[in-house]
Amino acid sequence: MSDVSFVVVPAAYVALIRPGGSGLEVLMMLRRGTGYMDEHWALVAGHLEDAESVEAGAVREVREEVGVDVDPEALEPLCGMHRRNSERPIDQRVDYFFACRRWRGEPRLREPDKAADLRWFALSGLPDPVVPHELRVLRALSYGRVPPVLSHGF
Repeated sequence: MSDVSFVVVPAAYVALIRPGGSGLEVLMMLRRGTGYMDEHWALVAGHLEDAESVEAGAVREVREEVGVDVDPEALEPLCGMHRRNSERPIDQRVDYFFACRRWRGEPRLREPDKAADLRWFALSGLPDPVVPHELRVLRALSYGRVPPVLSHGF
């Protein structure tokens, strides 16, 4: 048994999905200015706030980052991921991934200090690079089956 205690940080990820010319498309942002995975493409995502449910956090992040409104009932659970950063072993993450196919409004970049671009990509033709743990989920989604639980970095 290890004497090292660790912190678990929960986050919500939302794959906004729409039909496209060559299959399903997913909305992604190019991270910039955050200090984490800058210049990687990423989903709408963020850490949960104190006493906030994962669904409420997902809805809030979508509104904050791309300016659209999502009903919690429109969130389709994809998977949970337990993630570890080998460089910081006391820092573990629990990520909850959702798909969303219905929202109100037109997505637009609302946090230009954290993202440089916002684009739709075919699930079969994702950009490079994508944040690695998010890429695992997106690839599984493109194959048609996302395992309910994933581990990454162990």
